[in-house]
Amino acid sequence: MLMVCLAGISYQDFKERKVFWFLFPLAMLLFGLLLFLNTNGLKIFIYYSAINALLVTAIVTILFVYTRLFLKKTFLNHSLGLGDILFFYAFGLGFPTITFVVLFVGSIVFSLLVFLLSKKRLELSSVPLAGLMAFFLFFVVLSSIASKSTSLYAY
Repeated sequence: MLMVCLAGISYQDFKERKVFWFLFPLAMLLFGLLLFLNTNGLKIFIYYSAINALLVTAIVTILFVYTRLFLKKTFLNHSLGLGDILFFYAFGLGFPTITFVVLFVGSIVFSLLVFLLSKKRLELSSVPLAGLMAFFLFFVVLSSIASKSTSLYAY
């Protein structure tokens, strides 16, 4: 179900630049369930989730301050969309903290590279960030499941 949810987010963000709102809480639930099933208890799950949520909050806050003070632009739906923010939090519920940080940075770099390489061909004016990150995670999770590896949850 997580794979279908990620594919739906990716498809809608590319195609319409709008994602059905219910896909984000569903992604949060499915990512959270995935982390819970791969950790050794509720305390560890809460610990990882809380730290990841704090990291996402810090990132969004820094982006907000930078956008408002230095770029002098409105933040929401100009610099970063609400769907992107919700996807960050859903993403944070899915992995242990070290894995989350590595995958988060990897997905941001992937999104930037794909956007820069396909900007002219696809005629994109802004980055479909949640869609590209969902696309990245789709293949990361799929490869983890296909290899029957728990290496994403080893930390």
